Amino acid sequence: QVQLVESGGGLVQAGGSLRLSCVASEHTFSNNGMGWFRQAPGKEREFVAYTRWTGGSGDTYYADSVKGRFTISRDDAKITVYLQMDSLRSEDTGGYYCAATTALIPTITPASYNSWGQGTQVTVSS
Repeated sequence: QVQLVESGGGLVQAGGSLRLSCVASEHTFSNNGMGWFRQAPGKEREFVAYTRWTGGSGDTYYADSVKGRFTISRDDAKITVYLQMDSLRSEDTGGYYCAATTALIPTITPASYNSWGQGTQVTVSS
């Protein structure tokens, strides 16, 4: 399994921005997709954004709740996936996790992801 390490979380006021980073330990072509998920206390882990890792045309997908505010991107040379979060809201608070999937089609289901990072906390104050 590829190792993933997130960073960039923190405390921010509503309306502010944060950029999360996720560095992978190796660039294995079997990991076709990268996703960001989040989990608030007492709630299930939910999909945030997805991008195809290599070989694709840069497909991206977003949860409706973050569409237009969050942007997922990747730097293949650095084996890093980013999540730019703008216009943050209090409901965006939670642990943010990046994950890698070998699924050949885009997927928003956590069970479809093979590797997970340890998470980084995002807290948005209102």
